[in-house]
Amino acid sequence: MKKLSSLFIASLLPLLISAQTVKLEGTVKDKADNPLEMANVIAFKKGTNILQSYSITDSKGNYKLSLGQNEAYTLKVSYLGFNTKNVDIIVTNSDADMVEHIMLEESNESLNEVQITYEMPVKIVGDTIVYNADSFTSGKEKKLEDVLKKLPGIDIDSNGEVEVEGKKVQKVLVEGKEFFDGDSKLATQNIPASAIDKVQVLKNYNEVAGMRGVTNNEDNIVINIKLKQGKKRFWFGEVNAGVGDNEKHSAKPKLFYYSPEKSINLLADFNNIGEAPFTMRDYFRFTGGLRGGMRGSGTNFNISSGGLGFLTSQNNQAQQITSKFGALNFSMAPKKIIDFNGFAIVNNSETDMFTQSNTVYNKLNLTEISETSAIQGSKLGMLKFSTTYKPTNNLHIDYDVFGKLSEQTELLDVTSTQRSADTYKEEKPATLNQNFNLYYTIDDKNIFAAELQYLYEKDKPLYNSLSASQPFEIIPSNSEAIIDLIQHKKTSTNKLDAKFDYYYLLTPKSNINVTLGSTLSAQSLTSGISQNLNDGSVLNFNDTVLNNEVDFNFTDLFLGLHYKAVSGKFTFNPGISLHHYITKDNQLGAENKDNQTKVLPDMYASLQLKSSESLRFNYSISTQFSDVNKIAEGNMLSNYNSLTRGNRLLENALYHSYSLNYFSFSMFSFTNVNASVNYNKKVNVVKNSTELKGIDRISYPVNSNLADETFSANFRYGKTYSKLKTNFRANFSNSTFNNTVNNEQIKSKSLSHSYQASVASKFKDAPNFEVGYQKSFSEYSKTGSATDRPFANMEIGFLKNFIFTANYSYYNYKNDENMVKNTYSFLNANLYYQQKKSKWEFKISADNLTNNLSMNTDSYNEISDSNSTSLYFIQPRLYMFSVKYNL
Repeated sequence: MKKLSSLFIASLLPLLISAQTVKLEGTVKDKADNPLEMANVIAFKKGTNILQSYSITDSKGNYKLSLGQNEAYTLKVSYLGFNTKNVDIIVTNSDADMVEHIMLEESNESLNEVQITYEMPVKIVGDTIVYNADSFTSGKEKKLEDVLKKLPGIDIDSNGEVEVEGKKVQKVLVEGKEFFDGDSKLATQNIPASAIDKVQVLKNYNEVAGMRGVTNNEDNIVINIKLKQGKKRFWFGEVNAGVGDNEKHSAKPKLFYYSPEKSINLLADFNNIGEAPFTMRDYFRFTGGLRGGMRGSGTNFNISSGGLGFLTSQNNQAQQITSKFGALNFSMAPKKIIDFNGFAIVNNSETDMFTQSNTVYNKLNLTEISETSAIQGSKLGMLKFSTTYKPTNNLHIDYDVFGKLSEQTELLDVTSTQRSADTYKEEKPATLNQNFNLYYTIDDKNIFAAELQYLYEKDKPLYNSLSASQPFEIIPSNSEAIIDLIQHKKTSTNKLDAKFDYYYLLTPKSNINVTLGSTLSAQSLTSGISQNLNDGSVLNFNDTVLNNEVDFNFTDLFLGLHYKAVSGKFTFNPGISLHHYITKDNQLGAENKDNQTKVLPDMYASLQLKSSESLRFNYSISTQFSDVNKIAEGNMLSNYNSLTRGNRLLENALYHSYSLNYFSFSMFSFTNVNASVNYNKKVNVVKNSTELKGIDRISYPVNSNLADETFSANFRYGKTYSKLKTNFRANFSNSTFNNTVNNEQIKSKSLSHSYQASVASKFKDAPNFEVGYQKSFSEYSKTGSATDRPFANMEIGFLKNFIFTANYSYYNYKNDENMVKNTYSFLNANLYYQQKKSKWEFKISADNLTNNLSMNTDSYNEISDSNSTSLYFIQPRLYMFSVKYNL
């Protein structure tokens, strides 16, 4: 491993050494000696349009350029409302830095008469940053994500999502239209790089114009892709097919159409090479991306969603993943005042997993060694239709309807030193969600908003387990050799959220917000446990402790008052809400009803130090209420060794949340700093009281008189030099939580912290490399582990038509308590061949060249107070040959 890292560094050094540069710095000011912030200073090789370096001035008018020696350059200096100035300089073969101060004169011409004959790499206008893609790319980029990685201030995280100045991008637009409901991952991995002209970063984004001045939009960031001329009304796409050893295959047709009036996107992916085109994270982005009108109301009433959590493989890795995926997205604007858009997604996948685990039950001083084989199946269909109506600048109406049908199955085979079992789970949830939003600006002083959301959900989970023994005394026993237990369950939910806001603008920078809202929910749950006997008959257990028939209603009526004021650099936004809660459940022949009133404060404060530097503080108290699943008193099987029931006497929990965030990004020094500190305290929190008998447990929820606490901190520093990009990340989390195990209070602690540093080259045409190191620590109560991960990536173009890419990670894992040590590595490589202007591309790829067969995971189960160390088995080495045709 050390030799490989040394090889990467040695390969990189000659490139860095050969690129000897001289620093040119100075100021840009007007005639009155006032500094001009955000002025563009661009260096071209004299007599050409070859861009060498560029800079954007800071608040003091400073600029800084890195220029190659023994060259003549022309500096083009521009600022809105001023005449562009050309300055010729010659850089000699000297190590001495140079200074050049520049004065601009105000322009007498109107803006429309000014002709700019060159493209500025970066242009900043208010809250919008515009990147010229060609200034940063070499033409070898494949997709949008390859372009974004080369833009200062923009990163792609390990999950394929876009970050701008350390903040998640909420959605991606193409020519102002949402690409697949704004999903950033689908956009970055599918939009071809060759079609991209400009990348616009829209900060403080709110699609409702009238709400931009009255709400806090600092975390709302959207990217809009501007297409090249000739790409504004056209079809494009690709067909990608590949074959590999051991009957592996992959086919990925993609087709896109864009015009000013409409767009159509069609994606498909069929493969058995372990690539999951639609993961759990993707699922939550689409289903969680619906408008949430009740967010921030102070009440958390979360409905337990149906489904087993399909595609739970880690990092999309398992022994085998077979996927069939298709998606269609459209948008159209028959008139300027109305838009229609929607998507349809289908996914059919099967995942085979195998895990070896070593579990230590701390309370019992018991160790369990087990092997688990699982086959998960997922069939999913999602459909969404949305419309936006904006007849005037003062009225904005949204409506969308979203439907989901799915079938999730899991077949599990557990072989354990304590007990073995076979289980089968099946769920077929169906969901319908409707949203209506209206925003009306009455006049300069008054704004009205209404947000309504209706949810209908039903599910019929089935659970079946086969085991040689049945550990629970509450379930009648018999002489059957194999205990074949089956559990049927049925749930349904109807939930309506409504919120009405009135904003009165005291001044252009201050307002009062009055909110009236409610949540009305009605749920039902029925369940029962039975046993299949050897003679083919079914034995139903009619005892009330093994059956449920529950109706549960939840009501929240609230009135909120908030005040927002902006004074200079400071924003102050305190608020308070008064809630009246009503809960009622009918079960076991009796009704239980409760009424209570809560006052919940919250506060937001922001200090805007500079245009791209801010310090923010948030504080809130919120309530957490349980749904019908934790209210139902009858026992239910959750696993072959786990029996759970609800508690109708549960009270709500209170969550205290504090956060302090610092953001800074400088286009002058290309430095990005993000830091956050968070503290959460949960009072009267709902916890599980558990009775352990060996590995078997019976648990039920109770309100704990001890608080759970979590403290977390994150820090990120990134800086881009002339040809280098450096990054450093640190994450820390320390949690304390309390549970009751065998009638004894157990205080557990979880501590995790990780550190990662990397440096990458940013040559436009030359080979590019990245090397980095990550160190991670995890501690769970009585045990801990540490992982070292050096990594390296490279991209090399050669012989004009070839591109070679590779990425390598080496893992050194050690578990302190069990003295488990494991080292493994991953090496993936790709060789591309494509002739210039050819529509055909050929690729040879090799995944997991080191033929690693497993990876380590650690986990802690607070319900049973147990630590687990697991080996998670993955796919072996895979070779593929692929052909892509660009339409």
